[in-house]
Parts: sequence; structure tokens; C-alpha cells
Amino acid sequence: MSGTTKVAGVGMIPFSKPGKSESYDVMGETAARLAIEDAGLSYDQIGQVYVGYVYGDSTAGQAAVYGLGMTGVPIINVNNNCSTGSSALFMARQAVESGMVDCALALGFEQMTPGALGSVYTDRPNPMKRMFKEMKALQELDPKAPGAALYFGGAGREYAEQYGTADETFAKISLKARKHAANNPYAVFRNQLTLDEVMQSPHIYGPLTRFQCCPPTCGAAAAVVCSEEFARKHGLNNAITIKAQAMTTDYASTLEAHSMRKLIGYDMAKGAADQVYEQAGIGPEDVQVCELHDCFTANELLTYEALGLTGEGTAEQFICDEQNTYGGRVVTNPSGGLLSKGHPLGATGLAQCTELVWQLRGSAEKRQVDGVQHALQHNLGLGGACVVTLYSKD
Repeated sequence: MSGTTKVAGVGMIPFSKPGKSESYDVMGETAARLAIEDAGLSYDQIGQVYVGYVYGDSTAGQAAVYGLGMTGVPIINVNNNCSTGSSALFMARQAVESGMVDCALALGFEQMTPGALGSVYTDRPNPMKRMFKEMKALQELDPKAPGAALYFGGAGREYAEQYGTADETFAKISLKARKHAANNPYAVFRNQLTLDEVMQSPHIYGPLTRFQCCPPTCGAAAAVVCSEEFARKHGLNNAITIKAQAMTTDYASTLEAHSMRKLIGYDMAKGAADQVYEQAGIGPEDVQVCELHDCFTANELLTYEALGLTGEGTAEQFICDEQNTYGGRVVTNPSGGLLSKGHPLGATGLAQCTELVWQLRGSAEKRQVDGVQHALQHNLGLGGACVVTLYSKD
């Protein structure tokens, strides 16, 4: 690898409920244009484009990007379940860091439909078949519960049974997400909730209630990444450094440990985080703000420990002591996270990137965390893949 990669520009659009958004190509073009303008560049300076989406036809990326121009630039479409956006960022960063290009664009979008996630193709093997078989062996299935809730709710229940975690502790994560989202004009759910409202919303599975599950969402976000030399040459003084980044897929332990927590990617997250800390030469104690994959409150709780933000078995105390919000040890999901900002699958990883770049620039307005030097991102997809990225001012 040839050197440091910078995030020169970011852009995103306000997320919305299904049926309330513009079409994917319009959303994608808008977010990409915002990121390029934020960098102070033009589209013809982009050497490669990586476009992430989960639900869409082949070359949907081209359909979105062609609105910026048709320059013959390589456009690669990326699909990696819920970690799609950060997978596109990972590939764009690799292209720059390897010296293949000086500047690349990572774009993610999703035009979703109402309701729980489901398979599109039923005439071929489901890529989750191994995981589903293991889940059935580990716990009973509720036919009324959405598939993803079975996985993450089961993992939360397993953790709670081992450590005696109260159901209310999981619910408190939703309260924190809504409080943060209240200051985010890009978030879908900005109204506040009480603990009783969260607990009394319809039960889904394990410790999860309805208000502890992220909603299907439409949206788009993008990032322009470039080499340090390119940033210097073009006077891109607002660029933020990607200090370290790692991507993992499932380990043998995902299936062989016979644990719901392992099944939903705990070891992928820990493995990626450990690599990032080693690359960067810092530890989780040096991180001031973190955007992590809170598709369900249970996953946020588990991820605190996987990322080393708190010790194993200590997440409940971490939450009850409000160490996960402003004034605490590390501010998690200042954007409101997937729970409140929304989760347009292909856009999520790049929306996380955008929020953290704004935090490091000091331009997050009412969401601004004091004294941010290092910001951590965690984006997870079952099936599986996990990307962890550390951003820094230097």
C-alpha cells in the first residue's frame, strides 16, 4: 500500500419511510453530487466509483452515477447485505491506498419497501441457509417474528441469560437513540419515547419490542476518498484521515461455537476491531465517538463489548451509567443510529462515515461531541461481513 487515504468529501440526503422517497437513481445522484461538491472537486476527477445497494437490478449504480456525467470511469456495483455501504467504502479506500487511482467515489443507496426484510429469490439456495439451520438448533422459532429479529433477539436473550441483564436495559438504548436523533435533521424518527412506551410496544422476540427494531428506510449517502498527495495538490484542507480499516467475514466459530452471539457476528466485529486498533496503534479508550450497527438494541449492547468500548459482561452497567452518550465515556450513534435515523441498507455504512466526518470537522451542529480526535465506525451484515473503520483528524 502506498500511503494514507483521506475522506475529502461526504454527502447524504434526509432518510425517509418507504414510499416517501424519490427513486434510487435520483437519491444516489444527489448524495454523490453533494459529496463531490463538499470535496470541492468535479466528477471528471474521480478515478473509480463503487456503488452499494442490496435491493436493485444490476448496473443500478450506473443509472445513479450517469446523472453526474458519462466519463467512461469504472463503476463497480457492490452487494454485501447490511454492510454494503462500508464495503463500497472499503473497496474505494483500497483502490486509493494501493495507488491504482488518486481519487475514488463510494456511494450507497436503497429504495426499500415496507415491512421486514425477506428473500427475493425462492428458487435457489438461500445464502443464509447455514446460519438458519444453526439458529433452529439453538432456539425455538416464532413464525410471527421477522427473520432478522429472531437472530438478534435470540443473541440478546442469550446474553441476558448469562449476565442477568434486565429487559429494560436493552430498551434504554432506544431512548438514547431517539434523544440523539432529535438533533439530526436527516433522521426519520425524531420524536422522543419514554421507557414505558418502548417496553409496552408490541413484543417481537427475546428482549426486543417494536421500538427496539430499526425500520426499513430509503436514502443515500456518499464519500469521496483520495490520496494524501491528491488532497495536498488540490488544497483539500477539510479532509479527514482513514487511520485504519479492516473487513472480516465469518469465522468457523460462527457455527461451531453454538452461540447466538457468535452467529450474528460478534467474532467478525471483534476481529475487525482488533485489526483496526493494531493498525492504528491506539485502543478503544482513545475513541470519543462511535457510529455502530444498531439494527436492534441487542446488537448495540453486544457491539459495545465486541469493539472493546466496555469489558465483557459489563454492558449493562455501561448503559445504566450513561457512558454511551454525551458526558459519558464514548458517544455512540450521535446520529440516532439505525434505530432512529433509519437503515437504508446500501446507504447505512456511508451515512455512518458522513456523520463521523462531520464530527471530526466540528460541523455536527447540535450533535457535536466535544474534543473529537478519533472516531470509530462499525457496519455489520449477516451472511456475513463486518467493516470497522477508524477516522482521525491527523
